[in-house]
Amino acid sequence: MKIQKKHLFFTFLLPVQVILVQLAGQYPIFIEHYYSNGIYTIIAQLLRFIFGWIPFSVGDLLLTFLVGVLLRFIYRLFKSRFKDWIPKIVHATAILSGIYCCFYLFWGLNYYRAPLNETLGYNQKEYTTNQLISTTYYVVEQLNFYHQKITHNDSLKVENPYSEKKMYKMAVVGYQNLAQDFPMFTYESPSVKSSLMGLLQTYNGTSGYFNPLTGEAQVNDRIPKTGYPTTTCHEMAHQIGFSAENEANFVGFLAANYTDDPYFKYASYRMAFAYLIGEVRKRDRQAFAEIWKKTHKGILMDFKNSAAFWKSYKNSFEPLVKKGYNAYLKANKQDKGTASYSYVVDLLISYFEKQGDSFS
Repeated sequence: MKIQKKHLFFTFLLPVQVILVQLAGQYPIFIEHYYSNGIYTIIAQLLRFIFGWIPFSVGDLLLTFLVGVLLRFIYRLFKSRFKDWIPKIVHATAILSGIYCCFYLFWGLNYYRAPLNETLGYNQKEYTTNQLISTTYYVVEQLNFYHQKITHNDSLKVENPYSEKKMYKMAVVGYQNLAQDFPMFTYESPSVKSSLMGLLQTYNGTSGYFNPLTGEAQVNDRIPKTGYPTTTCHEMAHQIGFSAENEANFVGFLAANYTDDPYFKYASYRMAFAYLIGEVRKRDRQAFAEIWKKTHKGILMDFKNSAAFWKSYKNSFEPLVKKGYNAYLKANKQDKGTASYSYVVDLLISYFEKQGDSFS
């Protein structure tokens, strides 16, 4: 078995692509202007137009196919006892090179765009503990308000009545409202679907994912529904080019909050509260206890039930998945890996400060 020239060519291109991506990452303004707000917008809308109308997840099927190809390759390699293994490895690397190219061309370069706080004009600096506590008090007041509006009883848990498809449509409306104040968050050609691999995602500890090869936002329809609106809006944020997880969380919060629906409002403040209270707990245990006491019992029950849901799917494989994803984030300019999720607090505080909703 001889090495084919085309396989060798694409194999050679892999390290070249890696170097070019790293070089591009040194010029975030260039990426922001010419890729994120230029080439990518065309690619993203085209992919959503092509695959958005299909009622099931094409991305899930593609991912399953690729995993199948990988397993078949490994099986045949061992079965042949590594006969002609060099041409086979070159062939596999050539395929990997093609996937790598598509990943960064179709979406991945967004990891290297200008930071969102700069684009929004936030003069972001190290926030004080007083700012953190003040913001958290405001958010818990809003969370209690919408909880009361829905349940009319501070001890009852919110039960989201909407179907998944209904929430996907409502999330689009949220983005339409958001774009009126923030045109950079314009979302067109919807392509949001329930994942075909929901059970597997649940065991992996994931609520959803974005497939850059098809432009589809995949949501795990097994997760508790009180957090479904923000999860949906988070994956949609990835679709419009916000690759960083902390930025997608913030944009997801905004989109859910910009709907007029109380369940979406509740979900948005619920997510913001989860991040903020976590930081308060690290900085000031007394303030944490006081804020926790002010939180409605029904909300605390909601968080408790959500934690119990994820705990019931805990397994020995999940930590390996998270370690792999952590390494993936670090490889794409998110130096703190999954810990970077907590930096959404910076954006939340800056947002509320600019809105004048908190801080005395």
